[in-house]
Amino acid sequence: MKKQYDIVGNRKKFFIFSAVLIVFILLFSVIFGVEMDIQFKGGAMLTYSYTGELDISAVQKDIESTLGSNVTLQTGNSIASDAQTLTISMPGTQTVETATVEALSVRLEENYSDNSFRQLSLNNVDPTIGKEFFAKSIVAVVAASLLILVYIAVRFKKIGGWPAGSMAVVALVHDLIVVYGVFVVMRIPLNGNFIAALLTILGYSINDTVVIYDRVRENRQLYGNSMDFATLVNNSINQSLRRSINTTISTLLALGTVCVVSVVFGLDSIFTFAFPLIIGMISGVYSTICIAGPLWVEWELHKKAKPRKKKA
Repeated sequence: MKKQYDIVGNRKKFFIFSAVLIVFILLFSVIFGVEMDIQFKGGAMLTYSYTGELDISAVQKDIESTLGSNVTLQTGNSIASDAQTLTISMPGTQTVETATVEALSVRLEENYSDNSFRQLSLNNVDPTIGKEFFAKSIVAVVAASLLILVYIAVRFKKIGGWPAGSMAVVALVHDLIVVYGVFVVMRIPLNGNFIAALLTILGYSINDTVVIYDRVRENRQLYGNSMDFATLVNNSINQSLRRSINTTISTLLALGTVCVVSVVFGLDSIFTFAFPLIIGMISGVYSTICIAGPLWVEWELHKKAKPRKKKA
């Protein structure tokens, strides 16, 4: 007989842990602030390729003398060639005109001829458009969550309906906050990768929750009302435990490989998507096992204990 874990019985410990984690993330955001990428807050981003060793401090002085003092430099590697990349970011209301870019390119070519600087891209984002894009992205995440709520409520209406769907969405919100926390704590600017990671976790996490809910439904049909709801849910979670963990581990191995490759080759844009996704998936399997089902049980016990009004 397989070992049974009393997950539902220890639900309050899981609730406390998650509450503390969420409070920490929110306090960290308030105290240290949240960094936003140019695509959300506006500004300009200019990317060059170069070869050889580069004196970053000297290059930054030349760039600041041409573009202004409020610039941030970031180096990386191009997977398409052996060249390295230099990304120049100017957040806020600043934009760069073509003439200014040409002047900077000429200056870099003259002062660093051995590095073979070549312009790759220029992106100007209006602050208003950036804010609108961010707002629309958040609306997309909220809309996806609401659709998931309706889907769960309809699919499992015979055993839980809206309470089951609501608890599943609470677990999803937990995972979204954890992914947000990774970006905030690691000081990764919120960008398109952030929204993509949120939407990915929404789909991944709810899949595990549906598997457990399906097992709850099957066990309800099998045992009827002879088994109390807390035991029913705990047994269902234990029966699905190995599948959920093994699926997550296989996915994490693939994402871990992507993270290692991105670190080795300096692919920051890939790393800032893959690593938060790893943490989000760990959070997803945790919330599926320790939050969604146990929280559903807590809801049902609270409803059962609530005194009913007597008819006049």
